[in-house]
Amino acid sequence: MAERSGPSRTLACILVGLGAFLLAAALLIPTYTVDKLKKTPLDLEVTTIATGNGDVLDAKALAAGKAVVDTNVPLVAQRYVTVVDPSNADDITVQAGQTVRRTDKKGDTGLLTASVDTVTLDRVSSMPVADGTSTIQTEPDKPAKVVKDRDGLQYKFPFDAEQKAYPYFDLNSRETQDVNFVEETEINGMKVYHYNQKVAPVDLSTVVASPTNKLSLPAATWGVEGGDAPVTMSRWYANERDLWVDPVTGVIVKGQEKLYQYYAREADKPEVTVLKATLPFDEDTIAYQVGQAKDGADKLSLFGRTVPIAAGILGLISLIGGIYLGTRGGNGPKTPATNAGPATTPVAPANDPNQGYDSQDAATEMIPQQDWTESDRTEVFPVIDPNQDPPTTRL
Repeated sequence: MAERSGPSRTLACILVGLGAFLLAAALLIPTYTVDKLKKTPLDLEVTTIATGNGDVLDAKALAAGKAVVDTNVPLVAQRYVTVVDPSNADDITVQAGQTVRRTDKKGDTGLLTASVDTVTLDRVSSMPVADGTSTIQTEPDKPAKVVKDRDGLQYKFPFDAEQKAYPYFDLNSRETQDVNFVEETEINGMKVYHYNQKVAPVDLSTVVASPTNKLSLPAATWGVEGGDAPVTMSRWYANERDLWVDPVTGVIVKGQEKLYQYYAREADKPEVTVLKATLPFDEDTIAYQVGQAKDGADKLSLFGRTVPIAAGILGLISLIGGIYLGTRGGNGPKTPATNAGPATTPVAPANDPNQGYDSQDAATEMIPQQDWTESDRTEVFPVIDPNQDPPTTRL
């Protein structure tokens, strides 16, 4: 008898192999692909714009001999971040050009602050790399200055951000302080983590040796007592920074800074305001950042959950189907084997008087003829007296 094989057994093998492949893929895809996606992209190019109104010192008036502070001035802070060399599979070097200007004046007359920051970051943690690039340029006619031992986040949080404090580097003060977790909230339907950092007043003349960071002018020019007597004041900087971060991708969805720069002889006694304003991201920037965060989160979800689950389900179905089909094919109906030659008649023993029986008797067991005695017959077939009652059979 021969087993049925052919297409069904081949299909069973294919299904089992496919099922095993899909199950293996379901396990490997999250491990391999998600790790690749949890890196800051090398084609990063982001522009953020923050707007608001504030108080601004009129530089021309100060140079003319009188400190004048304009109020309710329209302001815009713009930052353009792109990728430069060296960047590779593990590290990324970003360059951020940042300006703050008053929009009621044109050209350079409206420029209040400008800087170019270049730093090499780890693509996963978003923290500065110890042996990477770290420079800041604040004056266009002077080379950028190296910032040693830089630490802390700046332009992005790590993937899978947590509800805890992170070190954050402040560009103006050149110092790292904690940015503290405040709350979990929503922006445009997206869950975000809110962080806050307070930067205490810093004497900018100790940070950058710029002529405008320490000035000696007549007291009358400053608007304080003393007439023409020279009074030396330092330029101080303080800030309160709020950041709303997508915890999945680390994208800063919204940012806001409460800038305060002023001239004073003592940190806790401001005398002449230089810049005082609250500047949050505008709505277009927030919408763009939300879109970037959602795109990144969707990719992570696709390869971290959706594809592995689908591959696992399909693999399991294929594996079970292949095993079932293979088992069913092995125990299926049998087909009788056929002999090509003619049927043969068994040969009876030479001493058998029944020689010559036909092929239909071949399956019948032949009992050799025996010579029985009368006693043997009686033992096997007892003689029944017709006048006696028949024997009783016990059940």
